[in-house]
Amino acid sequence: MGAHARTGPNFYKALTLAEVLALPAVVDLDIANQAFGLGRSTGYRQAKAGTYPCPVIRLPAGGYRVASAEILRVIGVEPATLGAGAEDAAGQPLGESA
Repeated sequence: MGAHARTGPNFYKALTLAEVLALPAVVDLDIANQAFGLGRSTGYRQAKAGTYPCPVIRLPAGGYRVASAEILRVIGVEPATLGAGAEDAAGQPLGESA
């Protein structure tokens, strides 16, 4: 099982700030749920009801996506607040390409 394996019926692993900072531009709802510390059922229920913590992109073929920038905004991380010396999960300085 992977790093985000379930160990019980109601277990989920919330993402760390470093993991959130390393996310691609758009993620599926399961990853966004982990970023917010939401369980899968709660996240999907909120997305369907329009009460998710941030805007959700509903795909025509079904499913949901969330912009990582919206996740960062909701958890209070703005690029300007990261400051000099901030690194992504791989240890690379933020704002610099490899």
